Amino acid sequence: MTEFQQQILQGIPEQLPVKKPYPQNGNPAPKRKDILSKEEKKLAVQNALRYFPEAWHKELAPEFAEELKTYGRIYMHRFKPDYEMYARPISEYPAKTHQAAAIMLMIQNNLDPAVAQHPEELITYGGNGAVFQNWAQYLLTMKYLAEMTEEQTLHMYSGHPMGLFPSSKEAPRVVVTNGMMIPNYSKPDDWERFNALGVTQYGQMTAGSYMYIGPQGIVHGTAITVMNAFRKVLDKNESPEGKIFLTAGLGGMSGAQPKAGNIAGCISICAEVNPEAAKKRHEQGWVDELLADLDLLVVRTKEAVANNEVVSLAYLGNVVDVWERFYEEGIFVHLGSDQTSLHNPWAGGYYPVGLSFEESNALIVDNPKAFKEKVQESLRRQINAINKHTAKGTYFFDYGNAFLLEVSRAGGDVMAENNIDFRYPSYVQDILGPMCFDYGFGPFRWVCTSGDPKDLQKTDAIALEVMKKIKSEAPEEIQQQMQDNIKWISEAEQNKLVVGSQARILYADAEGRSKIADAFNTAIAKGEISAPVVLGRDHHDVSGTDSPFRETSNIYDGSKFTADMAIQNVIGDSFRGATWVSIHNGGGVGWGEVINGGFGMVLDGSKEASNRLKKMLFFDVNNGISRRSWARNKEARFAIEREMERSPNLKITLPYLVDSDILDDLF
Repeated sequence: MTEFQQQILQGIPEQLPVKKPYPQNGNPAPKRKDILSKEEKKLAVQNALRYFPEAWHKELAPEFAEELKTYGRIYMHRFKPDYEMYARPISEYPAKTHQAAAIMLMIQNNLDPAVAQHPEELITYGGNGAVFQNWAQYLLTMKYLAEMTEEQTLHMYSGHPMGLFPSSKEAPRVVVTNGMMIPNYSKPDDWERFNALGVTQYGQMTAGSYMYIGPQGIVHGTAITVMNAFRKVLDKNESPEGKIFLTAGLGGMSGAQPKAGNIAGCISICAEVNPEAAKKRHEQGWVDELLADLDLLVVRTKEAVANNEVVSLAYLGNVVDVWERFYEEGIFVHLGSDQTSLHNPWAGGYYPVGLSFEESNALIVDNPKAFKEKVQESLRRQINAINKHTAKGTYFFDYGNAFLLEVSRAGGDVMAENNIDFRYPSYVQDILGPMCFDYGFGPFRWVCTSGDPKDLQKTDAIALEVMKKIKSEAPEEIQQQMQDNIKWISEAEQNKLVVGSQARILYADAEGRSKIADAFNTAIAKGEISAPVVLGRDHHDVSGTDSPFRETSNIYDGSKFTADMAIQNVIGDSFRGATWVSIHNGGGVGWGEVINGGFGMVLDGSKEASNRLKKMLFFDVNNGISRRSWARNKEARFAIEREMERSPNLKITLPYLVDSDILDDLF
């Protein structure tokens, strides 16, 4: 048994580890708000100490109190393991089931410093998207997974492993909940308070559900969004080359934007205030050039436009300055968006113009009220500049980060004439909703647990073959989606998308997901793929998420503020064969603004896996198409009627359409 395996099986160590200095390099999470009362701080320390023997409490109590004071959270840094954190080949994990070993692999991938935004604080992306609240939870969870049999289920309460419970081989091996608050306790300060107490966490989407694959996941969605946005604004035969896509954010998920811009074939300009985040993306090859001077950015942009270049430029500064300066310079922006972490606006998700990165971080702690005022002032300036550009023809869309929502709350000029809707659409309303989600296309993904790039190459080839065959028989309505994804998978390896685990993403519908997965399972059985494959998806999908300002923003029957779909999705997946399921409050648009669910499934080449994947993937997609059809979305109506023709056991309630003329004089 290796030393790594021994440490996993140990869990909480038998001897108290030596206290470690907190790393000064890397990319630490911002200090959280000092929001607890004196008595609540005592409770937070008491809550943290319950993971450890009483003999250690006297030494750990002041240490945990100091962490709470210094960072706003108790991370238990002393207990962070000394081994390197990355997704090892599945065979290296000590486990009684390959399902549990695969989950251990996915957890370590989420915490890999090459993948995670703030790895010391167990945060994968989005500024607060946590896998665990502290290192004790990590140690216990890995130990439970190592001990788990095929007739046990591990239940995870916001990062805390409640324990292994008897279940069955057909049950999920892990059930995850994150941030599932009583509705009246889902305001931003509630997260700050209860997370500081150590009783809940913000799991984002794929952070707290162990399904993040680095920024590749959002590269694909962003590439599809940008390609189709250009199709909306350019003539049919006009190329995006030399055309500008202006946005902000290079940390975590938003770091995918310049890579997606290169794939879409345009000039992408992305502003980022955190130099470490920008440098990380440049070193990884996700952005071509770094510029710290606004004058140089203007010159370089004009040069790129004149030469019809395809290039990604990162500006080390505030995007508000870029919007304003480009207007003064007469630089035409074809597409505009924003992907700062505005779901977390008061704790480092958005940095106001006029302050340096360091000044902002200090103000967050020293004077949070003043910081909030600066953020809202900056948002008003940003939307004023954007409005000037859109008056000249720029197509601006909200990229699901709560930008328009927070601008409206700041009193910015962003409302439509009816004073109900925003003047700019969500990208789901204009692009991904009608073109992808309503037809069932969403971010299907897989991870080769061998860690062998050759296995990933094999899965790419299998997926490409399946997609080409489906396209040859597909109706006209989905030909564009099929072709975009065939192009994506054909070029995936040369685009060097892998960060961390050997993973791939592909937008596919229920038919595509099921046929690709079954082909993988067959290849595993034949030994053509050397180890199990983990299936999953982003929660940003057809069925998994109820989010009125993003995933379900193109639901117009009044139900976009309900969360039945996400809950039904997770429960339905759990008894149809998922290896693990997760349900979260928070997602990418903010605590209390969304409920989102996900799954993971391990393919091992068995007949049982083949049966499970067909049942689960079919429901996982068609649950959402059915809801979208009931909302009278014509594309979803087409998709579900087509599926009912192919699947006699599927019987969906369809809406009767009402002539609006008979409603006009009723009230």
